[in-house]
Amino acid sequence: MKLRQVIEQYITLKQSLGFRFHTETRILKGFGKAMGKANLGQVSPAAVRAYLDGHGPVTPYWMRKWGTLRGLYGFALARGLARRSPLPLSAPKVAVNFTAYIYSQPELRRLLQALTPERTKGLSPHTMRTLLLLLYGAGLRLSEALKLEPADVNVAERLLHVRQSKFFKSRLVPIGPKLAKVLKDYTTGRRAGDGSNPCFLRTNKGAPVSRATAERIFRALCLAADVKRPEGTRYQPRLHDLRHSMATHCLVNWYRQGADVQALLVNLSVYLGHANLSGTQKYLTITPDLRAQAGARFARYALGGSHE
Repeated sequence: MKLRQVIEQYITLKQSLGFRFHTETRILKGFGKAMGKANLGQVSPAAVRAYLDGHGPVTPYWMRKWGTLRGLYGFALARGLARRSPLPLSAPKVAVNFTAYIYSQPELRRLLQALTPERTKGLSPHTMRTLLLLLYGAGLRLSEALKLEPADVNVAERLLHVRQSKFFKSRLVPIGPKLAKVLKDYTTGRRAGDGSNPCFLRTNKGAPVSRATAERIFRALCLAADVKRPEGTRYQPRLHDLRHSMATHCLVNWYRQGADVQALLVNLSVYLGHANLSGTQKYLTITPDLRAQAGARFARYALGGSHE
């Protein structure tokens, strides 16, 4: 049986069970493309290892690909479609040195200023601007923003209804007046959909905005706005880092205001849709600004003053 046929069967099964399976689908289709028209039993351990290793140093994504392929071959073995698995039995040690990119306020402004019809080909600059402000202003995941429907955006009450997000949870997300105005303006000028794709954010043709389109345009904006990590760094700023930036900037502002940060972290965790604080902690990156604010508070406490 052709490898690609097995891959399609596996993807169909997982999605029918309610899994979104977005990243896994990209991995599996990339694997199928790399293996060509081979039958499932013709895929060699060497070819699989070459796909897993890719180019350059081993990254945590190696583990993601390995885990996805283990699921595929488990599916094939259980159904008698394969007699063996060509996957390596163990994974190499991966040096985890990734940290989210925290955008500065000037960088955020430059990204918005870089929006032009030429750079947002396929979308209007207004649509891409609205997406960026949703990700940062409401701390949404990219998938959450792209899945919003008009009924989920209540501008009058300043509420977003995020439905069936990660781990199939839904939540209400309050938004500020500035973001509410952005969404209202976008609603007024939004193109009509084709009826089968009732998404809030739409392409120039009225279709849903895809993740690939959003990420492609964002790369062009980063290039134009000179938003990048130092030379030689493997990971470049991502759309998802806008959510990280929102969380970190909230923390910095609370320190500046003398607020009870520990109490507010619980609110932030609920706002972001996390089940517990450990999920939120991953979004809090120590920046020079955050270190300075936290250090100043500790100094006041150590000298006998209030923590406020």
